[in-house]
Amino acid sequence: MPAFAALIPGRASLATLRRSLPRGGIRLMPCRTRAQLLQLLRERLMDGVILGAGEAGTAEIPEFRAQFPVFPLVAWGGIRPDDGEALAAWTRAGATVLVEGVDDAVAGELLKRATLAAERRRQLSDAPRLLRLTDPLQRHAWELVVETVDRPARTSELARALAVSREHLSRQFGAGGAPNLKRVIDLVRVVTAAQLLGNPALEAVDVARVLHFASLSHLNRTTRRITGHPASELPRLGPRGVLTSFARGNTRSRA
Repeated sequence: MPAFAALIPGRASLATLRRSLPRGGIRLMPCRTRAQLLQLLRERLMDGVILGAGEAGTAEIPEFRAQFPVFPLVAWGGIRPDDGEALAAWTRAGATVLVEGVDDAVAGELLKRATLAAERRRQLSDAPRLLRLTDPLQRHAWELVVETVDRPARTSELARALAVSREHLSRQFGAGGAPNLKRVIDLVRVVTAAQLLGNPALEAVDVARVLHFASLSHLNRTTRRITGHPASELPRLGPRGVLTSFARGNTRSRA
């Protein structure tokens, strides 16, 4: 389920946004202060950030974008016809603008499109071809792995979701020259780490915590296995660079 950190002034405006979202479709994590927002982004995997579209939220854009250029940004609130400068500022920041009272009915659908997960899927669109995932079981397992990066996916859980045995899934996933499933699970986690480390305000230790690595050393070891580089190189590599490095010769694991 996509999760958004929300710093929206006024309980009424936040409540309106909540009511406009499909139940069970998007999770909002309200923050009362900017400090709480920053802390949340350093502790939990968020798919984007929603700021109030008013004067206070608009004033936050430059500093927020400098610290978190990768996070999808959404503006929510009432926008008047004479708010042209504010609207232009949001547009320059690449934000999705949702007008309260106008976009309520489509807010949920628009938020789902403006997520870190959606961008990750776009960055990994070539992965099935590059990794030789041609069988329907391989493709379905891949889709599940891409959707479950908020915690480490387990082969047994994936097998249950696909209604096959753990042994069958492990054997079939790696058939035809495809990578081991365990390796692919690590690949998607490292791709997500590369996304997050594209934000200067996040350090590697923050990303290790957010993605539930046991430690910073664990993140570094996993990154080296997947890319041949340390985690410090992930901002340079980016998601596409991680996928390319992996496909060039890091696809097999011992387990």
